[in-house]
Amino acid sequence: MSETKSVNEDTLEALLYLSRLSPESTNMEILKKQVDEIVGYFDILSKYDDSENPYDAYPTTKADELREDEVVAGLEMHDVKNINKGNFVDGYFQVPKVLGEGA
Repeated sequence: MSETKSVNEDTLEALLYLSRLSPESTNMEILKKQVDEIVGYFDILSKYDDSENPYDAYPTTKADELREDEVVAGLEMHDVKNINKGNFVDGYFQVPKVLGEGA
Protein backbone atom coordinates (compact mmCIF):
# COMPACT_ATOMS: atom_id res chain seq x y z
CA MET A 1 0.00 0.00 0.00
CA SER A 2 1.26 3.40 -0.84
CA GLU A 3 1.21 6.24 1.65
CA THR A 4 -1.41 5.19 4.15
CA LYS A 5 -2.81 7.58 6.69
CA SER A 6 -1.82 6.94 10.27
CA VAL A 7 -4.34 6.89 13.11
CA ASN A 8 -3.45 9.04 16.11
CA GLU A 9 -3.57 8.04 19.77
CA ASP A 10 -6.81 9.94 20.47
CA THR A 11 -8.60 7.95 17.77
CA LEU A 12 -7.26 4.69 19.18
CA GLU A 13 -8.44 5.65 22.68
CA ALA A 14 -11.90 6.44 21.26
CA LEU A 15 -11.98 3.06 19.48
CA LEU A 16 -11.04 1.30 22.69
CA TYR A 17 -13.79 3.13 24.57
CA LEU A 18 -16.44 2.38 21.93
CA SER A 19 -15.47 -1.29 21.75
CA ARG A 20 -15.40 -1.58 25.55
CA LEU A 21 -11.76 -2.68 25.55
CA SER A 22 -9.19 -1.54 28.07
CA PRO A 23 -5.71 -0.34 27.09
CA GLU A 24 -4.25 -2.83 29.56
CA SER A 25 -5.85 -5.81 27.78
CA THR A 26 -5.02 -4.63 24.27
CA ASN A 27 -1.70 -4.52 22.46
CA MET A 28 -1.75 -0.94 21.20
CA GLU A 29 0.92 -1.51 18.55
CA ILE A 30 -1.03 -4.34 16.94
CA LEU A 31 -4.30 -2.39 17.17
CA LYS A 32 -2.71 0.69 15.58
CA LYS A 33 -1.28 -1.42 12.75
CA GLN A 34 -4.65 -3.09 12.11
CA VAL A 35 -6.57 0.20 12.10
CA ASP A 36 -3.99 1.77 9.77
CA GLU A 37 -4.45 -1.17 7.38
CA ILE A 38 -8.24 -0.76 7.44
CA VAL A 39 -7.92 2.96 6.69
CA GLY A 40 -5.53 2.08 3.88
CA TYR A 41 -8.10 -0.26 2.34
CA PHE A 42 -10.66 2.54 2.33
CA ASP A 43 -8.11 4.80 0.61
CA ILE A 44 -7.75 2.17 -2.12
CA LEU A 45 -11.53 1.84 -2.51
CA SER A 46 -12.02 5.61 -2.71
CA LYS A 47 -9.87 5.73 -5.87
CA TYR A 48 -12.46 3.79 -7.89
CA ASP A 49 -15.27 5.63 -9.66
CA ASP A 50 -18.60 4.11 -8.76
CA SER A 51 -20.86 6.83 -10.13
CA GLU A 52 -22.10 4.58 -12.94
CA ASN A 53 -23.12 1.73 -10.64
CA PRO A 54 -26.82 1.06 -11.34
CA TYR A 55 -27.13 -1.06 -8.19
CA ASP A 56 -26.56 1.64 -5.63
CA ALA A 57 -27.19 0.48 -2.07
CA TYR A 58 -28.77 3.80 -1.15
CA PRO A 59 -31.00 5.00 -3.98
CA THR A 60 -31.94 8.63 -3.89
CA THR A 61 -35.51 9.81 -3.65
CA LYS A 62 -36.89 13.21 -4.37
CA ALA A 63 -39.55 14.64 -2.11
CA ASP A 64 -41.60 15.95 -5.03
CA GLU A 65 -41.88 12.42 -6.46
CA LEU A 66 -43.46 11.05 -3.28
CA ARG A 67 -47.21 10.86 -2.95
CA GLU A 68 -49.11 13.32 -0.82
CA ASP A 69 -50.36 12.24 2.58
CA GLU A 70 -54.09 11.73 2.57
CA VAL A 71 -56.26 11.11 5.62
CA VAL A 72 -58.67 8.27 4.97
CA ALA A 73 -61.43 6.92 7.14
CA GLY A 74 -60.54 3.93 9.28
CA LEU A 75 -62.75 1.15 10.56
CA GLU A 76 -65.62 1.98 12.85
CA MET A 77 -65.88 0.08 16.13
CA HIS A 78 -68.91 -1.94 14.98
CA ASP A 79 -66.93 -3.02 11.90
CA VAL A 80 -64.03 -4.08 14.09
CA LYS A 81 -66.32 -6.15 16.28
CA ASN A 82 -67.75 -7.90 13.19
CA ILE A 83 -64.30 -9.01 11.99
CA ASN A 84 -64.09 -11.71 14.63
CA LYS A 85 -67.42 -11.70 16.46
CA GLY A 86 -66.88 -14.55 18.90
CA ASN A 87 -63.47 -13.39 20.11
CA PHE A 88 -64.03 -9.66 20.70
CA VAL A 89 -64.51 -9.01 24.43
CA ASP A 90 -64.24 -5.71 26.33
CA GLY A 91 -62.69 -3.89 23.37
CA TYR A 92 -59.97 -6.50 22.78
CA PHE A 93 -59.52 -9.54 20.58
CA GLN A 94 -59.00 -12.83 22.39
CA VAL A 95 -56.11 -14.77 20.87
CA PRO A 96 -54.61 -18.18 21.67
CA LYS A 97 -52.04 -18.29 24.42
CA VAL A 98 -48.54 -18.32 22.89
CA LEU A 99 -46.39 -18.54 26.02
CA GLY A 100 -46.11 -21.36 28.45
CA GLU A 101 -46.18 -25.09 28.01
CA GLY A 102 -45.61 -26.34 24.48
CA ALA A 103 -44.37 -23.01 23.16
